[in-house]
Amino acid sequence: MAAFCDTVAQPPPALPSHHREARFHELVSSRDGGVGPALLRVCLSALSVPYAAGVHVRNWLFDQEWKRVHRAAVPVVSIGNLTLGGTGKTPAVEFVARFYRQLGERVGILSRGYGAWQGRNDEALELEANLPGVPHLQGADRVALARTAVEKCNCELLILDDGFQHRRLQRDLDIVLIDATNPWGFHRLFPRGLLREPKSNLRRASLVLLTRCDQVGNDLLEELREEVDRIAPDRPIVESIHAPLRLVNEDREAPLALLGGKPVAAFSGIGNPTAFRRTLEGLDAILTAVATFPDHHPYPSADVEWLKAWARRLPSNAVIVTTQKDLVKIRLHELGDRPVWALQVALTPTRGQDALHRLLEGILA
Repeated sequence: MAAFCDTVAQPPPALPSHHREARFHELVSSRDGGVGPALLRVCLSALSVPYAAGVHVRNWLFDQEWKRVHRAAVPVVSIGNLTLGGTGKTPAVEFVARFYRQLGERVGILSRGYGAWQGRNDEALELEANLPGVPHLQGADRVALARTAVEKCNCELLILDDGFQHRRLQRDLDIVLIDATNPWGFHRLFPRGLLREPKSNLRRASLVLLTRCDQVGNDLLEELREEVDRIAPDRPIVESIHAPLRLVNEDREAPLALLGGKPVAAFSGIGNPTAFRRTLEGLDAILTAVATFPDHHPYPSADVEWLKAWARRLPSNAVIVTTQKDLVKIRLHELGDRPVWALQVALTPTRGQDALHRLLEGILA
């Protein structure tokens, strides 16, 4: 159990309110002051050196073709990022899959399956709910998965989820997501920051997709566009938002107006819980309780029981809301005898959509 709670109605005290990822972000962002955290940051900076060397050598081996790159029998679109977690890859995968399905293409999705639970991870469960009939293959060897998708599932196009660093599989289009609310992972390589590789490697991208653009000001957004253009000149830049669509609970739906002006209790186990919270606040929800779990949290039975006790202590008129990724994992319609609603969102381009469509259509030729 590793829950971090920020509530007005206090949750049950029997379980600790400690969130390792939140503490790590506080540390690497330098918001956590004091001598101890400063010394920890020095140690993390030292550990970043061998990590950076490993990233550089690996990419150099691929660039020099000393490491083999395998081409699939069909076009491949990679969707990835430069930072660890939370940029909104799953809605982007869904957007691209729907785009190609509307063109009549048989699409398949390949992913590593990080944080898999009972054979499928949260992204797979969410995508299966939103994209019925689209094969989603998970495993470490995505070259082999690509072969299986083509030969056994008759896929005509493959989407490589979280594929920017997975260079063994050749891609025809490399889409890299940058979260506008924290674009560069505190500007340092892991573990001192959240960057998986240097910002300069953005030059490998075919297109840069900025996400959650509605959660930052226009000045910051323009600065981000200028920095991306300096790092990767001439790459198309597309702006997007994660537009909330509706509330879902298994086979039930409710309008977003259900949250307007109402006390809302939210819980999530995702890479960017702050963005989820901002989205709810943008719907005029009055957040009275927030419980945050680590990214890809599996919700074992002890945590589900904790959530039930947490729900029972909420105000009687509070609406419980989570994300689709979390709802498919807890597999419950109710907590504390009240429904649990998942906020369904969709990636929606707001600027540069024509360039995105041209590139997506172009690889079919």
